Amino acid sequence: MSTKVAIIGAGGMLQYHAGGFVEAGAEIVALADMNSTAAEAAAKEWKIPNVYSDVDKMLAETDADAVSIIVPNKFHAPLSIQCLNAGKHVFCEKPPALNASQVESMIAAADAAGKRLMFNFNNRARPESYKMMELLADGTIGTINSAQSKWIRRTGIPGFGGWFTTKALSGGGPVIDLLHMVDLAMYFMGYPDPAYVLGNTFDDFITDPQFKGPWGIPDKADGVNDVEAAAHAFVTFKTGQVLTLQVSWAEMIKREEVSVVFQGTKGGGKVERLFGSDGLDDTAIDTCEIYVQQDGKSVDKTIEVPECEDMGRKRSAANFIAAIQGTEEPLNTPDQSLVLMKIIDALYESASSGKPVAV
Repeated sequence: MSTKVAIIGAGGMLQYHAGGFVEAGAEIVALADMNSTAAEAAAKEWKIPNVYSDVDKMLAETDADAVSIIVPNKFHAPLSIQCLNAGKHVFCEKPPALNASQVESMIAAADAAGKRLMFNFNNRARPESYKMMELLADGTIGTINSAQSKWIRRTGIPGFGGWFTTKALSGGGPVIDLLHMVDLAMYFMGYPDPAYVLGNTFDDFITDPQFKGPWGIPDKADGVNDVEAAAHAFVTFKTGQVLTLQVSWAEMIKREEVSVVFQGTKGGGKVERLFGSDGLDDTAIDTCEIYVQQDGKSVDKTIEVPECEDMGRKRSAANFIAAIQGTEEPLNTPDQSLVLMKIIDALYESASSGKPVAV
């Protein structure tokens, strides 16, 4: 029997969730969204038989095994908990929630229900990441001592006054929106336990229309813009490993960069995506490299992997289905998500206090 999936949210990420589920052989049985026009259009495109404007009704009337959640950040935790309590596996968009406390509640609900809870950390599903994990597993790189993670944009504010720039709805700005590379760096590092976080946030340009990105939601003139535009931080781990991070929607850099660079005991490496001036995937340049010493010489090796324009989004959704069915190990765990959100909470606390924060 195929796994039956319901989806909450008919936004832009639906194409990747649905595409991954279909590729994995799952059946999409229902779609819920308060925007009935968007829901009907998406249901028609993906041949989804049941459309709802009410999640309660959808859960009561459909026999879905799992639910995919694609909504603004504020609703990740309550909807995930509601679906878990209804006996459904949950695949939720990033970030996991607004803060670590909410993630703890989500984990408790998953444990009580005996259901799988996963998040769309799609960059773990990129071909480059799979290959790098192979090299880490076979000892080529050794232990990663230090890493640098970046997701930086020069003009990338996703609209002004909407939910992205409203802290009560989003939980924060690029720190929480662009957390993928922090997660990927820690994934490569073995997800060590954090010790301290020292960081700062910057709100320059957060209301400047010159720094709006080519995506996001329409501006809301009377809306709120109370999140950061950029952040820099340093994380130490109980293992002795360290991580620096840089994230921004609006910062004076040359071009958008999405990267993890690391230094290990046997080799170093880089996974990177550089975007063109239009900020679109099909203009990006991808790089995957490792750096080693051989016979007294510095050797840089380019790792060839298949192209993946969607940055692993469909593969991530497909892994969720495979994990439910027991044919693949899950690419992420709830406990890892909790660690990540604790680091994000500590970064915001450090930015407020001006002091290092113990995690």
